[in-house]
Amino acid sequence: MKSIDDINRKIESRKAVVMTAEEVIAYVERKGLQEAAREIDVVTTATFGPMCSSGVFMNLGHSKPKIRITQAWIDDVEVYSGIAAVDLYLGATQLQVNDPANLYYPGEFRFGGGHVIEKLVRGEKVQLYARSYGTDEYPLRELRSEFSLAEINQAIMTNPRNCYQNYNAAVNSSDKLIHTYLGALKPAYGSLGYSSAGQLSPLLNDPWYRSIGIGSKVWLAGAPGIVYAPGTQHSPDAPRGDTGVPVDGAGTLGLTGDLKQMDPEFVRGVSIRGYGVSLALGVAIPIPITGPEVLKGCTVRDEDIMAPVIDYAVDYPKNTGKVLTHVSYADLRRGEVRLFGRSVETGSLSSYAKALKAANLLADQIRAGDFTVNTPAAPLPATGSSSPMPAALQGVR
Repeated sequence: MKSIDDINRKIESRKAVVMTAEEVIAYVERKGLQEAAREIDVVTTATFGPMCSSGVFMNLGHSKPKIRITQAWIDDVEVYSGIAAVDLYLGATQLQVNDPANLYYPGEFRFGGGHVIEKLVRGEKVQLYARSYGTDEYPLRELRSEFSLAEINQAIMTNPRNCYQNYNAAVNSSDKLIHTYLGALKPAYGSLGYSSAGQLSPLLNDPWYRSIGIGSKVWLAGAPGIVYAPGTQHSPDAPRGDTGVPVDGAGTLGLTGDLKQMDPEFVRGVSIRGYGVSLALGVAIPIPITGPEVLKGCTVRDEDIMAPVIDYAVDYPKNTGKVLTHVSYADLRRGEVRLFGRSVETGSLSSYAKALKAANLLADQIRAGDFTVNTPAAPLPATGSSSPMPAALQGVR
């Protein structure tokens, strides 16, 4: 067993042995679990893909004269202003008002909150329109301006749900093409969409949350960040396979970090026809190897991770919870799977290459002594599951 202090001393002296979750698989196979656990100090995990439940808190600083903002738009994307005078929250999936794409192609949106966030990280100027009712203290009723990320006080990315531990694979049983957040799906089970980094993904390498918890340090699109809470819809009671890896959506993470320190390569606005807009993020999380059991979790392979296949023409919109079958990430990444006795092409909304780059960038920072690991302030909940919307909220009596 190694302590976190032991590992950090090696990191600070630039002697830490660090591997990505991809590299460590073959290394453990060659060296054996016990010997590898003695040698390896940190394994880096990562993912890159659309993460809808994301956004940014911003403080603009006070205008002269002051304004208490009650409604605001940035590049014609509405932001939430019910926080304080000049504090705003920009959600990644908020749509641009009168998006011209939607005027010509119903259901298609080219621009939204995720794209505004990308523009800010790239250092571009954005347009602000804000209004208020005016008070003695805050007399200004309207404000038109522009700003860049460097010109505002704070911009703190605060994401209620990122890094799903496993996720759906989507198919379409109907006789027409349908558009979903996992991409366009051909009729009659003609294609399959998915989104996960599989064997690189953080929570799939820590299936029982032994290392990743509330307060864990993360690499959030290049910026130092933390896990501030279990993510919304965190469902650790999801069914699991023989290896302990969930075979359904399970754990999630609430993440936060400083937008001003982020790398635009890993912050990308996304437009998904028939769904709307989102934000693709790169997230990397170090797993300190304190013992063999922790390392064993990091040796999960794509062939051992089974994704639930859901019919997005019927079962997903009706929220039936029905799973047609399971397919491995090894098959998904090959570009086709055998489904119902036929070959079905697969397509991913996540990028394994970008995830691997994020894992390597974090590994380089750790080797250079620039990123240490820590013990979580509290563990992620190990029991519980999310529920459908209560009937009362749906108007059902």
